[in-house]
Amino acid sequence: MQGRLKKYLHSRAVLTPWQLAGHRASEVDAAIVIPALAEAETLPATLQSLGSNDPELLQRTLVIVVVNHRSDASSALRRNNATTLSWLASRSRPRLQLAWIDAAAPGLELPTGQGVGLARKIGFDAALHRLNWNNAPFLISLDADTLVDQSYLTALFRHFATVQQDGTVLPFRHQAGADGGEEEAIRAYELYLRSYQFGLQQAGSPYAYHSIGSAFACRAPGYIAAGGMNRRLAGEDFYFLQQLNKVGGVVPLQGTVVHPAPRCSVRVPFGTGRIVAQHQLGEKPAYRFIDTQAFAILREWLLVVAAQPDGSVDDLLRRAQLISPELAAFLKDRNFATIWALLQRNHAGSEQRLRAFHHWFDALRTRQLLTRLGQGGGDPIPLVSELLRWGGYPGCSDAMTQLRLLEGLQGVAGQSSSSAVLPGIGKVLLG
Repeated sequence: MQGRLKKYLHSRAVLTPWQLAGHRASEVDAAIVIPALAEAETLPATLQSLGSNDPELLQRTLVIVVVNHRSDASSALRRNNATTLSWLASRSRPRLQLAWIDAAAPGLELPTGQGVGLARKIGFDAALHRLNWNNAPFLISLDADTLVDQSYLTALFRHFATVQQDGTVLPFRHQAGADGGEEEAIRAYELYLRSYQFGLQQAGSPYAYHSIGSAFACRAPGYIAAGGMNRRLAGEDFYFLQQLNKVGGVVPLQGTVVHPAPRCSVRVPFGTGRIVAQHQLGEKPAYRFIDTQAFAILREWLLVVAAQPDGSVDDLLRRAQLISPELAAFLKDRNFATIWALLQRNHAGSEQRLRAFHHWFDALRTRQLLTRLGQGGGDPIPLVSELLRWGGYPGCSDAMTQLRLLEGLQGVAGQSSSSAVLPGIGKVLLG
């Protein structure tokens, strides 16, 4: 492992000019990385929720806050980050092994065009020097406006002690909205996220997991094998988990729930904050529910390839045409004939070829296909109802019951969202 670590640190890590300050802990078993951009009001509650975890596990865990902004940041963002850095340096927190990175001072700011992806990468790469590599260390991604349960670290340590895969995603439920409109917007978005994951699971996709920046973790060797965190301004979680799944697998974790904030934000071009902002502005959401037929086409296609990993490209494309002309057109647009010939030439065994196919037909191509096939532009409630029935569950005639059922299936236990809010979901989505 030391050889791969040295190679990563030399060729891919971001180590300068940013430095860790605060706690000097070394040889920890886990590190939590928290990017913070103008989070002076929310970060204290996040750290307080972490502090409620098992004291023994907290002593084995380094918490790294990456206070960051770009060189073109507004004066308000700069003042807020200065407040955060001052607060971090002036308070003693004996329960937490707390360190931070100043990526906000002159000369340390993120380059123009960079953002949360680079901030996460700075934190993760810095953590690599502090890990006990003899004790199966792992890295945890969190946000500075997210709350965690008392079971958070217990569930994470237990998970990585009992599973083989390198990556995991944690169950989530967003915090309550600040008002009725924000609450409707976030629960509607959650219904979309959960129905999409459910559809992927029923279709047999190996990419059936949530991609949320505050709700994933990975083994440190898996982080290196995946090439480390990318520097994307948005969607960094999606692309990192996609690559991690290819090299080490991603599976869900059970036993705790993280609670991201549902607040309005325009910092990134897409994601939760942008979705809530669109609702607050009266705009139609930028996402669209995927209907059952699209997921059924995906399922048939994946079954065909799994059954014929040695099949000819002509036969596979013929089968794709029979399943759906749109599927066949999608594959031709992406040069599937050339890709399949390469897979046949480079992977002699059926199992290896099927694995390589899923590396090509990854989370992004899956989403692109479903977006092309999807017809879910209307009321989402009957659409989700049909999807649930297709999966063998009660259809449910209202959004509250649908969301509660999906939460339970995806590891979120306990009381769900208020029924007084959820009936407005259809109105939110239809505009």
